[in-house]
Amino acid sequence: MSDAIKHECGIALLRLKKPLEFYKEKYGTAFYGIKKMYLLMEKQHNRGQDGAGFASIKLDVEPGERYISRVRSNAAQPIQDVFAQINDRINEELAANPEYADNVALQKKEIPYLGELFLGHVRYGTFGKNSIESVHPFLRQNNWMHRNLILAGNFNMTNVTELFQSLIELGQHPKEMADTVTVMEKIGHFLDNAVTDLYQECKNNGLNKREASPVIAEKLDIARILKRASKNFDGGYAMAGLLGHGDAFVFRDPAGIRPAYFYEDDEIVVVASERPVIQTVFNVPFEKVQELQPGNALIIKKNGTVTEEEILVPTVKKACSFERIYFSRGSDAEIYQERKNLGKLVLPAVLEAIDDDTDNTVFSYIPNTAETSFYGMVEAAQDFLNQRKNNYILENRKKLTKEKLEEILAVKIRTEKVAIKDAKLRTFITEDSSRDDLVAHVYDVTYGVIKPTDNLVIIDDSIVRGTTLKMSIIKMMDRLKPKSIVVVSSAPQIRYPDCYGIDMAKLEGLVAFRAALELLKERNLYHIVDEVYAKCKEQEHLHDNEVVNFVTEIYAPFQPQEISNKISELLSSPGINAEVKIIFQTVENLHIACPKNLGDWYFTGDYPTPGGNRVVNKAFMNFYEGKNARAY
Repeated sequence: MSDAIKHECGIALLRLKKPLEFYKEKYGTAFYGIKKMYLLMEKQHNRGQDGAGFASIKLDVEPGERYISRVRSNAAQPIQDVFAQINDRINEELAANPEYADNVALQKKEIPYLGELFLGHVRYGTFGKNSIESVHPFLRQNNWMHRNLILAGNFNMTNVTELFQSLIELGQHPKEMADTVTVMEKIGHFLDNAVTDLYQECKNNGLNKREASPVIAEKLDIARILKRASKNFDGGYAMAGLLGHGDAFVFRDPAGIRPAYFYEDDEIVVVASERPVIQTVFNVPFEKVQELQPGNALIIKKNGTVTEEEILVPTVKKACSFERIYFSRGSDAEIYQERKNLGKLVLPAVLEAIDDDTDNTVFSYIPNTAETSFYGMVEAAQDFLNQRKNNYILENRKKLTKEKLEEILAVKIRTEKVAIKDAKLRTFITEDSSRDDLVAHVYDVTYGVIKPTDNLVIIDDSIVRGTTLKMSIIKMMDRLKPKSIVVVSSAPQIRYPDCYGIDMAKLEGLVAFRAALELLKERNLYHIVDEVYAKCKEQEHLHDNEVVNFVTEIYAPFQPQEISNKISELLSSPGINAEVKIIFQTVENLHIACPKNLGDWYFTGDYPTPGGNRVVNKAFMNFYEGKNARAY
C-alpha cells in the first residue's frame, strides 16, 4: 500500500525427524536444517523488517553439553546478520578443528546452532522500541531440561493487563507488562506444574531424578498445558514453542486471525506463517501443505510423533483479510487469484467514475504490491471492451467495412507504469513540514504517456491514512495533466483500528474516520461524537464480554459513497487541476474475493474477540481526550 504500515511477525519451525547423519549422506551436509531455516526466514522477509531471531535445540545430549543456542539481531538487515553470526561461528569451529569435517557426531557435540529442532522469527514490531530485548524468540531458562521454554509468535493480545494480573495472582513477579512476556510466563507456569506433577508420580513409583527425566519427557501433555495457560487469551496469535528436551508446538487462536501452515513427511515437520514459503523451500505441491486449524495446536513430541489437537473451541473463523490483500506472499495460488478478483470486482465502480469511457482512460497501479489486483482490473476492463466491440459488430454487421472492423478490433485497454518508487529516498526528518516535502518526492512519474483528455486510473491495495496519496501520489499524477485522477482501493474503507498485529492503532490516523468527522460537522451532527464518547465511557469498567462497539455510530448516518467523496476532498490539495475521485472496494465484494478470510473488523467494526470492542472504544476515548496513546 502507498501508506506504509507495519505488520507483526512471521514464524518458522523445523523439526528434523532423522539423525543428522541422514542429512549429511542425502544432502551433503549436517547443516541442512540451518540452511533451510535461512530460506524459511528470508522468504518471509516481507513480513519482518526490524528484527530476526533463531534458536536451536540438540536432542539427546549428555549432561554438561550445551543443547540450546539462540541468536537475535535488530541490525539493519537482521536475517542476514543472524545467519552471518551463525556461519562465522560454524566456520571458526571447522577451521580450528579439521577433525570435525566429516564427523557428524563431533559436529553436533561441539558446534553451536547445529541440532534437530529449530525456531525462527522475523519481526516487524507494531510499537515499542526496536531493542534487542523485543526480538523473538524469547527464552525461559531452567536447569531442568523440560522446563526450558523457547517462544516466538505472530501475535498481539488485547488483554495484557488481565494476563499480567493473573500472573501476579499465581505468585509470579513478571519483569514487564508485555504480551510476549505474559504469554511465555503463563505457559511456563503450567509447564512447571506439569513437570512437578510428573516428577512426583515418578518418585512415587520408585524412580530417582535421573530415571524420571525420560519418563517426564514422554508423558508431558503439551495440549493440557496449553489449554490451562490459554483460558484467558484474547487476541490474534500463531505462537510456536520449543521445550528443552525436544517437544515443540505451534498454537493458533480460535478465530484463526493469524495464519499458520504446516507440512510433514518422513524427514521433516515444518511450520510457517505462509504456505508458499514451505512450497518453495521444500519443493512440495500446494495440496500437501495444510492449514493449522483455528484453536488447534500442532504438537511435535520428542519421539517424532505429530498430532493436531484442539486447545480452544474454535469460534466463527475470522482469518485476517489484510493477510490476503497485502501482507502474505502473492505467489500463493489462492492469494494470487483472490487479489486478481479484488481488481475485477471493483471495475464496475471504476467504469461508473469514468462514464464507461475506456478509450480515453489509462490504467495503472501503485505500489508494486497492487500489481496483481491491477491485472484483475485490466482483465475485467478488457472483457467490458470486448463485449462493447461484440455489440457494435452485431448491430452493424450488414454495413461493416473491412477497414472499420480492423479499426474496432485495434482498440485496446491502455495500461502504463506511471509511477516508480524511488527506493533510495528515506523520510528521515520527523518535523512535519520537512517530512511532507520529502514524502512528495518518494515517487517519480513517467512523462509523455497521458493526454489531457485522459482519465488516469490508479489502483492501490488499500488506503489507510492517505498521507502519501495527498502529499505525493496525487500531486505527481497531476503533473501528467490528466482530465481526472481515479484512485482505486482494492480494500474497503478502513474505519477502525486493528489490535491483533497490524499497526493501525489510532482512530484519528485513519482518513475514513477524519472524513466521517468532517461530514458530522457539515451536517450539524457532531453531537454524535459527544454521545459516543459518553457511551464508551460508561462501559469503561465492564467485562470485555459486555462491551459494545459504539464507534460504529460515527459512520451510521452516511452511505459509503458519501464518505468516499469526502475522502476525495480531503486528499485533493489546493493546486490540483485534475478532478480527483477515490473509489473503495465494498465489504461484500471483499468477502466474495477472499471467502476463506472473513476477518473484516477494520472495515466493519465486527471484532472477532471481546477485547476488540474494548480496544476500539478506548481508541475513540483517546482521540476525544486528545491522548496520543495506544488503546492496548
